[in-house]
Amino acid sequence: QVQLVESGGGLVQAGGSLRLSCAASGRTFSSYGMGWFRQGPGKEREFVARISRLSGHTYYADFVKGRFTISTDNAKTTVYLQMNTLQPEDTAVYYCAVGLGITTVQPSSYDYWGQGTQVTVSS
Repeated sequence: QVQLVESGGGLVQAGGSLRLSCAASGRTFSSYGMGWFRQGPGKEREFVARISRLSGHTYYADFVKGRFTISTDNAKTTVYLQMNTLQPEDTAVYYCAVGLGITTVQPSSYDYWGQGTQVTVSS
């Protein structure tokens, strides 16, 4: 089992920044990839970014390239999402996820999910 706890969400004005954190505990040594997804009002959950726990390779959705950065701490038990130049369309509940196998942009490739943290960007 892997437990995930997100933090760092909040209300920010357009153009501002937030840093989300996701602390993982449990069988983190067996995880392969860690990712961030988001779900806006009335929308489906969508992929934001992922990072390979072993190689550190990152991959981003096109709509966040150049604005968001995913990273982990040295112990690779906390994953961060630095979000810059936030826009109102970034308003969503942001979820972190951990996959024990190959992880992709599909939510189904992740095995464990956090409870989500709300990010609201005002115009």
